[in-house]
Amino acid sequence: MATTAESATLRIVREPTVYLVGRQIVDDDAINRFLQDHEASWKTDTEVGGEQLVEAAGRVCYMSFGLGRKTNEEYIGHLVSVGHGSVLEHAVWNFIITGVSRSFTHELIRHRAGYGYSQLSQRYVDESTADFIEPDCIADDPELHAVWLQAVHQTHEAYKQLVEGLNRKYADMTDKTLRRKLARQAARSVLPNATETKIFVTANSRALRHFIEMRANEHAEVEIRKVAVQVLKIMQVEAPSIFRDYVLTPLPDGTEAADTQFRKV
Repeated sequence: MATTAESATLRIVREPTVYLVGRQIVDDDAINRFLQDHEASWKTDTEVGGEQLVEAAGRVCYMSFGLGRKTNEEYIGHLVSVGHGSVLEHAVWNFIITGVSRSFTHELIRHRAGYGYSQLSQRYVDESTADFIEPDCIADDPELHAVWLQAVHQTHEAYKQLVEGLNRKYADMTDKTLRRKLARQAARSVLPNATETKIFVTANSRALRHFIEMRANEHAEVEIRKVAVQVLKIMQVEAPSIFRDYVLTPLPDGTEAADTQFRKV
């Protein structure tokens, strides 16, 4: 859960929060009809929909239902170890990520294949009460924190003044919603990358593995690494057969990094 601090009139968020809000449900009747129609028999030992679908997809490729590796963990572990990553694209999860900066989302949305995004709109949402994300390396230095705080405070005050002035400029408009949108979309031009945002993310497990490998790396930017590590911890509980191969290592700055021997699956 995000930690926050109050400074003057600004609310500063220290940590991101990742919520797992959606997962797949398998239609058992349809799977069974398929098996019956093709004289096949199959029973998996996982109750996780995404893991079931990955295994089913892999077995369809060779019609190997009832043959070979018996447990879901064994089956997916083999897929990962030999790099057969395409079947991982069938398992999809949904997240809401909050307590993150616009800098973070600019980097996040560079991950395109296997992803869908819906982000908070600054054209419609009033940022007069926005939170702000302060990098740890600035927050732990009183002198640098003071510089950062002054800059953010000034831009936030400018935003509020611009919204107020633009609302007066468009006062003759009868459409109040349009008037507010025009004011906010212009005023947001002064808001810093540190402005807190919220984003809804849908991703398949292959895309999530790529994200974790790129962004939970020790060389990744700290904020996005924190999110990637949170996502990994969630997914190691949610779908261990797909994500159990990752190992977390503590870093000198108090954060963690992740790695696996099975990269680029």
